[in-house]
Amino acid sequence: MAVAMSSTCPGHYCGKMLINGSFDGECGVCPRGEKTNMQKICEKCTESPELYDWLYLGFMAMLPLLLHWFFIEWYSGKKRYTIVLIYYAFCLVFMMLLRPLLVKKIACGLGKSDRFKSIYAALYFFPILTVLQAVGGGLLYYAFPYIILVLSLVTLAVYMSASEIQSFKNLAAKKKRLVVLFSHWLLHAYGIISISRLDKLEQDLPLLALVPGPALFYLLTARFTEPSRILSEGGNGH
Repeated sequence: MAVAMSSTCPGHYCGKMLINGSFDGECGVCPRGEKTNMQKICEKCTESPELYDWLYLGFMAMLPLLLHWFFIEWYSGKKRYTIVLIYYAFCLVFMMLLRPLLVKKIACGLGKSDRFKSIYAALYFFPILTVLQAVGGGLLYYAFPYIILVLSLVTLAVYMSASEIQSFKNLAAKKKRLVVLFSHWLLHAYGIISISRLDKLEQDLPLLALVPGPALFYLLTARFTEPSRILSEGGNGH
């Protein structure tokens, strides 16, 4: 019986429910808050979330906040509902109530149209995030640690290149650059912890020493890849 059910009810959340005292019926999606047991019968989830589950929820919570931060910076002119969907709904409500005040405070020197473009951008990315969670939540659950690492590395490199940061002196010239750097380091650490899950502390914690590595590598090698230097050396025949 267990083998037959297993072949017809794939996945952790597709099984049979108790109807009129029996488990007869076709396989279906388990109700919210339930998953299947070894016999592919839907039962309530009673266990506490694991560390990886909390990290995933933290990632989905950080994602809209990071997008808000990105679009505020970008437009400032300075070259059946799951818990995640419920959170996005609250974000949308609070955005409409509080976001205009924050944007006005942060970007007070800009015109009204430019100031609120980041709010309009949020009206696009919130529906996109909602569709991603509804359609590809399972893929995001398993891939989010690698998404965090890749995107944080790429955005840090793009930011340092666009800001023309080529030395430690350039980096420390403005407090904002240090804030951006430390924020990306936190994302690096978050991704590493999510991948390792800290199953073995004595082996996994030393991996956090790799967090400053990409920024240090960029600062140490940026001057060798300066376009003007390459062009000048090419013109001199070197």
